[in-house]
Amino acid sequence: MTDGASGQREPIRVMVVDDHPMWRDAVARDLDASGFEVVATAGDGEQAVRRAKAAGPDVLVLDLNLPAKPGVQVCKELVAHNPALRVLVLSASGEHADVLEAVKSGATGYLLKSASTEELLDAVRRTAVGDPVFTPGLAGLVLGEYRRLASEPAPPAQEAGRPGAPQLTERETEVLRLVAKGLSYKQIAERLVISHRTVQNHVQNTLGKLQLHNRVELVRYAIERGLDEE
Repeated sequence: MTDGASGQREPIRVMVVDDHPMWRDAVARDLDASGFEVVATAGDGEQAVRRAKAAGPDVLVLDLNLPAKPGVQVCKELVAHNPALRVLVLSASGEHADVLEAVKSGATGYLLKSASTEELLDAVRRTAVGDPVFTPGLAGLVLGEYRRLASEPAPPAQEAGRPGAPQLTERETEVLRLVAKGLSYKQIAERLVISHRTVQNHVQNTLGKLQLHNRVELVRYAIERGLDEE
């Protein structure tokens, strides 16, 4: 984000949700010390939904195991309320079912609590620009789930070839093909020799044209049309 008056980049606004006060405070301190703006914290699910709606963070760093309301429900409600919100799950659980449930509820990334502080800070920065961030070993699992979802019948509104179907540019299709292969925005930018910001713009334009809401739907759309295959 850029402040129009000064041209300076505004700090990324982050909210931290975890039911362990010492862990929550430590993550918030690390983020604050690294130049992020911690706009709120919360210790349970109900509190998280209320405070996030009031504070309007760019990124929600979210634990899954919360009292009052589970993390996946918090994610689902807040992403529905504000589709621009990015959610990075920070969890002690590496169980495949937890990872997939988080992604389906709208999480952009999933990091284990065993990650280093530097890994967390990098993950928050990347999550803020829409890059999917996963603890090594989990990205392949998520891509496999995208493929499984793509094998299910698509809703009628997303059927290819319908009258007035939006036309993607050659570059948008190229970016979509690489997204479907599981590449990060940074990897796509390097592959196509364009900027990270340009990749983001192509993805946002494509989401708008196809009337899709997030990366999960975008990858499903691409895989259904065989764009993940050479």
